[in-house]
Amino acid sequence: MPSSRRSPAADRDASAAGKRTLKKYPNRRLYDTQSSSYITLADVKRMVLAREDFDVRDAKTGEDITRSILLQIILEEESGGVPIFSTQTLEQIIRFYGHASQGLMGAFMENNMRAFGELQARLAESGRSFTPEIWTQFLGPQSPFVQGLMTPYLEQSKAMFDRLQEQLGKGSLFPGMPGSSSDK
Repeated sequence: MPSSRRSPAADRDASAAGKRTLKKYPNRRLYDTQSSSYITLADVKRMVLAREDFDVRDAKTGEDITRSILLQIILEEESGGVPIFSTQTLEQIIRFYGHASQGLMGAFMENNMRAFGELQARLAESGRSFTPEIWTQFLGPQSPFVQGLMTPYLEQSKAMFDRLQEQLGKGSLFPGMPGSSSDK
C-alpha cells in the first residue's frame, strides 16, 4: 500500500496551488502552515464556511485526515444547539456501512446536498434568504416561485433515486427496512 506521507516540497506545492495545509500533531493541536500558528476546530469551521480550500495532514505520518477533522466539527455541531440528524437518521446511516448500497447511498446523499446547495444559491440570487417565513412557504401550499425552485431539485433527486434502484436490481436500497433482501 503506497504511503500518503507528503514531503515538505509537496506541502509547498499545495500552498502554491492555493490549497491551505493544516497539520495535526500528536498533542491534538492543529497547525496552520500558511499563518504559522496553531488553530482550533472553530477556525477550521470558519474556513469551511468561507469555502477555503484546505487539507489536514497528520504531522507525523503525512496521512490525509481532512475527513476526520470535518467529522469532529459535525460531531460538535450535532452535540450542541439544534442537530440536523435525528437519532433514527444516524441509525440508518450506520446501517448502510458494509451494505451493498453503501457507495450508492453516499453518491445519493452527495448529489442531494449539492442540489440543495444550488437551491439555496438560487434563492439567494433572487434576493431571498432561508428565513422561517420562506420555510413556511416550502412546507405549506407552495407558491409558483417556490415550486419553480423546488421542481429541478425534486426531479434530480427522483432521477438519482431511480438510478440507484436500477443499479441494485430488486434488492432493497435501505438495509434493515421491511422488504429488504437482508430480511428474507
